[in-house]
Parts: sequence; C-alpha cells; structure tokens
Amino acid sequence: MVYITGDTHGDFRFFKNPKLKKLTEDDTLIICGDFGFLWNGSEKEKKVLKALEKKKYVICFVDGTHENFDILNSYQPYRYKGGDAHKIASNIYHLCRGEIFTIDKKNFFVMGGGESEDIDMRTEGETWWKEEMPSAEELMRGAKNLKEFDNKIDYVLTYEAPAIAKDFIRLHTNREMHLTPLNTYLQELMKAVEYKHWYFGSLHMDLNISKKMTAVFNEIIEL
Repeated sequence: MVYITGDTHGDFRFFKNPKLKKLTEDDTLIICGDFGFLWNGSEKEKKVLKALEKKKYVICFVDGTHENFDILNSYQPYRYKGGDAHKIASNIYHLCRGEIFTIDKKNFFVMGGGESEDIDMRTEGETWWKEEMPSAEELMRGAKNLKEFDNKIDYVLTYEAPAIAKDFIRLHTNREMHLTPLNTYLQELMKAVEYKHWYFGSLHMDLNISKKMTAVFNEIIEL
C-alpha cells in the first residue's frame, strides 16, 4: 500500500505514530515536502537516518522549501519506479521534481519546491537555498512527462498548492495566503491534467479542499 503524509521537518517523533507500526516491506510512505532529515549533516542527523533506514517500509519524499539543497543535489540521480530520484538510503528516496513514479500499480506525478515567506530572516547556503523554487527546466520537464502519459495520472503530489486552493483557504479561514508563480503553474496544471486526487503539504493543515484535493500535514492517508 501507499500512504501519504505532510511535512516531517526532521522530527523523528513522527515515525513513532502507531499507524506506521503496521506497515511492512510492501508499503511506501510518501512525505509531501520538508523532509528535514538532510539539513546539516551532523552526527546526530546521520544516526537518525540510520534509524529510519531500519524501518521495514520505504520512505519517499517530495522536497519542500526548507531543505538543504546542497546535500540533496550531492546525491547522484537514481532511476526509481520509472522516474528520477535520489537514493538517500536503502529504503529512503527523494522524488525529483517533474517526475512520474509507478508505485503499487499507481502513477504519481510529483513537483516539489516552493518559496519561503521568511527569506529575509534566512541565510543563503545555511538556512535558505535559491533552488527552493523549481527551475524553468524542471517545470518544462514536468509538462513533458505528463504529456507522455496523455495528461492522465492517478495522483499528483506537490509541496505547494494550486492558486485556487490557497484562495479557498483564504476565504474560509481568513488566513493570509502568499501566492507565487509556482501556485499559478500548478493551477494551470490542474486544468490540463486528469487525476484522481491531489495532495500537497505546504500549509501545515489537514483539510479537504474538494473531493479531489487535500491539504495534508499530520494525517497519514492510505490510498
């Protein structure tokens, strides 16, 4: 089975969730951004990664905004389940932007990245990287890969949300929403692609936006 969840932000306590204890080597957990366990390369961090490597199930993640892209990009591209990934450990994979993966007979289009709202409070190369936003090449690769699937996909997994989802949340919660060109790109993608469901993790909430779109954070959703 495949399970979807939101940002983990390097918090190992998440993996003590009782729901994860039943997962086996046949299961895959996909995190929708801000994995957070590849941040400073410290000995503590390496120990945590070793602990994650002992999990029976596979852990995949879409990158968010708060990732150390120097570390992520130091891994060589690795072909995984039909798409380009970075193999972090024997059971941990970073799913690269614009790629399509076939897992448990389901197709997943992924697009990581987003824009930090607190850039002014961060230091480039230490707590912020310009690679947090997808490049034009990555966006075009995504469109090209989708076209090869006739713009039909089972699931879309992103860190950021389409613009319409942010508008929905702003109207229903009175919460201020920051819109970027990536939100617009995802909005156009939503119009052009047929999909069963879309999950995104950037807004740190568990909320059904519509019958086909869900913001995910703490929940662990079984597909």
